[in-house]
Amino acid sequence: MPDRRSVLLGGLALSLQPAWAWAQTPPQGRDIAAILKERIDIGRETMGLVAAYLDGDRHVVTAYGQSGFAGNRPLDGDTVFEIGSISKVFTAILFCDMVLKGELAADDPAAKYLPASVKMPEFEGAPITLMDLATYTSGLPRMPSNFAPKDWANPYIDYTAERLYEYLSGYKLRYKPGEHYEYANLGFGLLGHILELRGGRSFEELVVSRICVPLGMDDTRITLPESMQTRLARGHNTSLEPVANWDFLVLAGAGAMRSTANDLAKFLRICINPAEGPIAAALKMTLSERRRRANKRDVSLGWFVSNRFGDEIVWKSGGTGGYATLVAYSTKSKRNFILLSNAADYEPTTALALNFVNGAYPMPKLHREVPVDPSVLAAYAGRYEISPTFVLTVRPDGGKLFIQATAQREFRAYAESDTDFFYRVVDAQVTFARPEGGVSPSLVLHQNGKDLPGKRLP
Repeated sequence: MPDRRSVLLGGLALSLQPAWAWAQTPPQGRDIAAILKERIDIGRETMGLVAAYLDGDRHVVTAYGQSGFAGNRPLDGDTVFEIGSISKVFTAILFCDMVLKGELAADDPAAKYLPASVKMPEFEGAPITLMDLATYTSGLPRMPSNFAPKDWANPYIDYTAERLYEYLSGYKLRYKPGEHYEYANLGFGLLGHILELRGGRSFEELVVSRICVPLGMDDTRITLPESMQTRLARGHNTSLEPVANWDFLVLAGAGAMRSTANDLAKFLRICINPAEGPIAAALKMTLSERRRRANKRDVSLGWFVSNRFGDEIVWKSGGTGGYATLVAYSTKSKRNFILLSNAADYEPTTALALNFVNGAYPMPKLHREVPVDPSVLAAYAGRYEISPTFVLTVRPDGGKLFIQATAQREFRAYAESDTDFFYRVVDAQVTFARPEGGVSPSLVLHQNGKDLPGKRLP
């Protein structure tokens, strides 16, 4: 796909279900449609965005951009997206429902529900409990080391229960369960698997029967019926090239769900007011346990909880190879927002949605890509040492610039000027020193509020 997406039409579509009326004012009085348009037409961050929020009994959906459907069906509140790790919240609710119904106990060891042949790791005799899995504090790593997809375009489809059991039986915990936060694709995938073993049904069947059906969420599923398949937005990578959808086996509880803005609005409504409803008790329980994370953020069961700017925001984001999503609400102001993107622009999507819930959260910077002469890019080729163990390898190719950090994948960096470049996969930028004698002598990596200089290696 060319650097400048001249084929992007950016058609605007405003959609509202007949059962609701328009809210008089959008969150904090801002023009949502104009902001979505800017992120797509100027920032080129994604192909399409669907935003939704609740204002009392009112439910508003705003959509802009392209769905990627055959026939270019417009984006709307019924467009289906992969919601990735928002699935973890559904896993947590299912867990709480089973606890409240006496089917298992929160402090049960995970090993209790696995086959006897599986040797679950412990730390000095302390087992991993189900609550540890649900709060990102099991001590297990983010991903298993034997996760080696045959096809990285659909990476979870061949990770089986047998490989999971093999990994768990050979892993040695570095942290005592319950004390160390680490983001938990492995942990939530394992929790979802345990719940289906205990419930005697597939993870999807349990979520649908216990959460989706009671809430009338007919468009939240893993396996898509034809009616949803025809409304599935096409996913795109950060270069806005179409990518495959993701399918899950044993780790479904980590990120397998698909949904729509309208269905997530039904879910969000009970999140904001869980006093009544079929999953109210389970939903309350997901916020009953808080464990510390950095940057004034806690984790509860599935959710993240941010306490900044005199507010408390409960939120969960999701990202797959072709989508970025977020659902969030304030427990104090009741402001709320749902944002669904059909590209893997995870950082901008997360920041934008949190900003809509509370304007004190910074709006993500709008980057504008510009063309750069290939001869300039050639001057940046080389290796730059940030530290003795961290080197950035810069490679121009076909008028594009790619950067690979030590022990990481190579990603494209996009030009804002002849010297300033930005990533789309993460909130980070690189500034090159102007060439001397045909090459750039140094660069600076800007990330997490730090400016990290790197000198060119011989």
